[in-house]
Amino acid sequence: MTTYAPPFTDLAHIGAALRATGYALVRPRDVAALAGCTLDELDALAPSWDRLEPDHYLKDGGKYRHRRHSCFVQQGAELVQSPHRAHWQPLEYNALHGGMRRMFEPIEPATLAQPAWRRLLVELGALCSQVRAAPAWYVEAHQFRIDTLEGIGRPTPEGAHRDGVDFVAVLLVGRHHIKGGETRVFEAAGPGGQRFTMTEPWTLLLLDDERVIHESTPIQPLGADGHRDTLVLTWRAGSFQGDGA
Repeated sequence: MTTYAPPFTDLAHIGAALRATGYALVRPRDVAALAGCTLDELDALAPSWDRLEPDHYLKDGGKYRHRRHSCFVQQGAELVQSPHRAHWQPLEYNALHGGMRRMFEPIEPATLAQPAWRRLLVELGALCSQVRAAPAWYVEAHQFRIDTLEGIGRPTPEGAHRDGVDFVAVLLVGRHHIKGGETRVFEAAGPGGQRFTMTEPWTLLLLDDERVIHESTPIQPLGADGHRDTLVLTWRAGSFQGDGA
C-alpha cells in the first residue's frame, strides 16, 4: 500500500496556508511549539484513549468506534467547559448520523487537567481567530479510537464531508498495527485535492470547514489490537450546533 508523504506547512505560515488553500498540515514538533508545551506533555494525554467508551450510534452496525466528547466556550485566552451536552449535526453535513442527538461519555477530568490540554485548545483557537475573528468560539472536543477487531474500521463512515463549523483540527494521537487511514482533503467548490497519511503522533491537520471537505480511508489490521487514535476539535462562531434545532 502506497503511503503519501504529508505536505507539511511551516509553523510561521499556518495562517497564510489556511487563507490560501483552506488547510494546513503541521509537524508534531511545531504543534508542541504552537501550544507552548513539550511533546512529552502532549504524550501524557494519550493513555486516556485506552479508556474510551463504545459508540452505540453507528448506523452501519459496526462496533469499531470508541469515543468521548466534551464542549467548551473560548473567549480569547479564556476556556470554560460547558455543561455536558449531546453532539448534534444536521443531515446537510452528516448524511449518515445527522439529525440525531448523540450523547457520549464526557472526556475524563484527569485528561482535561493535563497542562497540554488547555494550552493546545487555546492556542489553536487563537490561530483560528487570526483567520476569522469571532467574539466567542463554541468548541467541541472528540476523542476517537477506531479499531480493527471486526477486520476493518472506518474513521469517517459518513464519507467525505464538512462538519458545519468554522474550523476543524484533526490530531493523530497514535497508530498501532494498522494499514490504511489515508487522509484526503478536497476543495468544497473546486477540483483541487490532496492525499497523505498521518503517521507521527501529534501531527495536526487544521481545516477551514467552509472551504474544504475531508475524509479518512478505512483501516485494516497488521497485527493484534490494531487501532488509530485521533483528537478532533471544532470551533464554531455563534453557538453550538443543535442550539435551537
